[in-house]
Amino acid sequence: MFFIVGVLAVIGSVIGGYVGAKGQLGVLWQPYEFLIIFGAAIGATIIANPPSVLRGIRKNIRKVVTGAKYNKDSYMELLGVLYSVFKLAKTKGDLALESHVEKPDESPLFSSFPKFQSEHHSVEFLCDYLRLLTLGTSNAHEVEAVMEEELEVYYTERLSISGAVLAMGDAFPALGIVAAVLGVIHTMGAITEPPDVLGHLIGGALVGTFSGILISYGFASPIGKSMEAAFNAEARYMMCIKTAIVAHMRGYAPQVSVEFARKTLNNDVRPTFAEVEEMISELPSGW
Repeated sequence: MFFIVGVLAVIGSVIGGYVGAKGQLGVLWQPYEFLIIFGAAIGATIIANPPSVLRGIRKNIRKVVTGAKYNKDSYMELLGVLYSVFKLAKTKGDLALESHVEKPDESPLFSSFPKFQSEHHSVEFLCDYLRLLTLGTSNAHEVEAVMEEELEVYYTERLSISGAVLAMGDAFPALGIVAAVLGVIHTMGAITEPPDVLGHLIGGALVGTFSGILISYGFASPIGKSMEAAFNAEARYMMCIKTAIVAHMRGYAPQVSVEFARKTLNNDVRPTFAEVEEMISELPSGW
């Protein structure tokens, strides 16, 4: 919703101001200028980035419209599954987790939390470190260091996607100048034409500079920053899991481990202590 409002504001302000000053809209339609700018920008992006980043752009571009995929309900469910896991480990021992972490798709515990179970990367992350507990790992500091390294790699990979879009945004003004220079070259080849013809050609050439700057600062760079903000927000999800696991390994009660995790969340998605307590009291048991 906000994305659409922003796009309409950019287009409406620019085009509205131009038309209000008696500008002719027809002059702005320069398809070959657009071909030069967009084609060169896409080509440069392909050259600069590995296939994984290009696929990431295609896959995550929708985040500009949808924002971060985790909301308050998602975090409530995450805290619920963490509490259930830790309670099971406290009451029956870490080995009781083995059947759940080996086949999370078939686990009755994880099946009670369908949103979390659908997050395959998060499920794998949680199960990998719970598996270490079942194998006898007990040094919380060492596990925390490994988790931080894994999350750093994951976060860097995500930021490379938004970084590629931001780099494309930075390139648009220069590519707009390239299109404008080519337009001037074309104009110089028609220097003997009447003034009205020359004026149209010069105006078309200047559209290249205008378009490059507008696309960069009005669309491409804001899209890159929006994707980056979504990635930052989603990183909290993984940090929440890490904080809870480390607290559990240090011997805290399940309620305390979950509370530590809750405190790491952003204010707009963080449930209150009372809400978490109520949710915990309604969780099923007997896994």
